[in-house]
Amino acid sequence: MFKRIDRYSLLLIATVVLASVLPCRGVVATVLGYATEGAIALLFFLHGAKLSRAAIVQGLTNWRLHLLVLAITFALFPMFGLAAHGVAGQVLAPSLASGLLFLTLLPSTVQSSIAFTSIARGNVPAAVCSASASNLLGILFTPLLVALLMAGQAGGAGGVSGDEVWTIVFQLLVPFVAGHLSRPLTAGFVERRKAMLSYVDRGSILLVVYTAFSAAVVEGLWTRVPVWQLALVFLFCALLLAAAMLTTSALTRRLKFDRADAIAILFCGSKKSLAAGVPMAGVLFSPAEVGAVILPLMIFHQLQLLVCANLAQRHADTAPREEDVEDAVIAS
Repeated sequence: MFKRIDRYSLLLIATVVLASVLPCRGVVATVLGYATEGAIALLFFLHGAKLSRAAIVQGLTNWRLHLLVLAITFALFPMFGLAAHGVAGQVLAPSLASGLLFLTLLPSTVQSSIAFTSIARGNVPAAVCSASASNLLGILFTPLLVALLMAGQAGGAGGVSGDEVWTIVFQLLVPFVAGHLSRPLTAGFVERRKAMLSYVDRGSILLVVYTAFSAAVVEGLWTRVPVWQLALVFLFCALLLAAAMLTTSALTRRLKFDRADAIAILFCGSKKSLAAGVPMAGVLFSPAEVGAVILPLMIFHQLQLLVCANLAQRHADTAPREEDVEDAVIAS
């Protein structure tokens, strides 16, 4: 059976409802806009501060695994996205169809990829390295892919201008690098206060979602997006996730990865980051379109959590017991 929707997902839904009923306007919207920029910078600073160099060094030797995860994340997924966009563009609002393609251009998640790999008894050090590398490279790769694949589409993503490049550098990359370089001073603080910092992390996302949806609602989002289109977005997201996971599983079998590596590849390669995607959308798309563009990402985010949580538990239930492995080694 699928697990219940987690509390954070319920908060995301509540934030969308609040923005739909009480969107921020005027001076309040301007103030929250500045607060959002600060929250995004803080979010990426914390991501950088959490990134352990020891984990990167430990996982770097498994280069075949990391190359496959990056190929799935930034090549295979975008191909699926282009196919989905070609069909979705015929039946969905342009901003929703663009949102479907946009989510496939994003990096992998970090925390949940590692957590699900651990639950499934996969290669956790490799998952830490791959997911972290995906997030870091995504700051560069995602805008480039948007410029290449989304030229002329809804939301103003007809290319990445010089101003947008500098915004990405100063709002996302600089805080990330600063956070990582601060680890000699902040690593202990971050480690001791993981729970508190997770609230800051998630609170930043909620603030960005609220301001994005407020701008979209003010511009008439819900008059342009009927319920049947949301149902179609859910269907497209489910198909994208299924295609990515099935293809990833087939590739790991074809390339003869062992069980632990295959699990890490599956959970790192098939997931997309809400934490990275929402701020990037705010930079790359016009304010009036951001709310609609991130709708597919929010739906995909919940789907991937539900599916991966259950899949991880199934892997854990069928994993060889440690004593069985030891007996097999002795017998050989």
